[in-house]
Amino acid sequence: MIDGKTISISLFSGAFGLDLGLELAGFHTVSVVEKERDAAKTIALNRPHLHESAIPRSIDTISTQDLLLEGGRVLDLGRALRPNEVDLVVGGPPCQPFSTAGKRASVLDPRGSLFMEFVRVVRDIQPRFFLMENVKGLLSAAIRHRPINQRGTYYPPLEPEEMRGAALKVVLAEMHELGYHLVYNLLEAANYGIPQNRERVVFIGSRDGESVTFPLATHCKGGRDLPKWRTLKDALTDLVEQQPEFTPYSEKRLKYLRLLKAGQNWRYLPDNLKEEAMGGAYKSGGGKVGFYRRLSWDKPSPTVTTSPQQKATDMCHPVELRPLSVRECARIQTFPDDWIFYGSITSKYKQIGNAVPVLLAKEIGDYLYSLIQGNKPRGKQIVEQLSLLSL
Repeated sequence: MIDGKTISISLFSGAFGLDLGLELAGFHTVSVVEKERDAAKTIALNRPHLHESAIPRSIDTISTQDLLLEGGRVLDLGRALRPNEVDLVVGGPPCQPFSTAGKRASVLDPRGSLFMEFVRVVRDIQPRFFLMENVKGLLSAAIRHRPINQRGTYYPPLEPEEMRGAALKVVLAEMHELGYHLVYNLLEAANYGIPQNRERVVFIGSRDGESVTFPLATHCKGGRDLPKWRTLKDALTDLVEQQPEFTPYSEKRLKYLRLLKAGQNWRYLPDNLKEEAMGGAYKSGGGKVGFYRRLSWDKPSPTVTTSPQQKATDMCHPVELRPLSVRECARIQTFPDDWIFYGSITSKYKQIGNAVPVLLAKEIGDYLYSLIQGNKPRGKQIVEQLSLLSL
């Protein structure tokens, strides 16, 4: 902390959703690292004071001294930041290897991924706290996937790296090597007033061994003890767009979407059209709830993806025959309306879909900021975290 300012350094910054929420809570972002050109441009357009660091660059090419120098210049200190002056290092290392949406064979060893660059920066800078977010799939991912047809009676038992939760064990072991007190939890965004069902794993580390947990929920599904989950209608009601940006559907897709109402998907198509519409996916496994999906006004949005017009994760407007627009997706992710996204429509969708909801980040930031200010905010009770053998 410097002159009463809580200092944050951002890694894998994306479109700045996580950092924007932390800013709203009182943190000052002084350096960012983002590899994607359009996302870096988005940060530079909205936060000109970060122009020095808001250039496309990969974290494995950046030294921690670079980050500290940049922070010192942003704060006009005439010197580099010192490690003990950094309150928070934050980021979401690329999560594709842990995603359950792709091929299971794509799961990788975290020790060979950019996750280790996050660990390196935390080790070198020694911030008071670190905050890392990732996809739900990290909780169950193996390091090496063995095909189902190679398991069972006639095959050797699964090796440790082939077991569920093997990747998480590595992540936790590397984090504990840092000497930080660590907690992690799976957070549902809708429980914090976000008009979207979106689950993310959040890790918080405390250098000084402080008793850390997570903010209490502010909303609940049924609305019995807390306000009800916010809905898509809540998010979009007052949004006015003169020229919505979206990727139009093909006429082939429209043929089937025209037959559906808000809240329906392919299962509501006439029986004689279901297989025709679904193609090869018709006989595949899984719920397939995202195919030809028209959203419902009176529920939270499904998870905003990087391509809301994709066949398997359709996010068709409840009334209009189009996918949600760029700005509608941004609203659901709780970006402010004046936040500028740089790039093509495809790029803007990607930046928004990859972001942490801004107001979810603010809830976490409010909790951490209160701790840093010397308060003891109420938080969620966390079950003992290191019962890893049960995973």
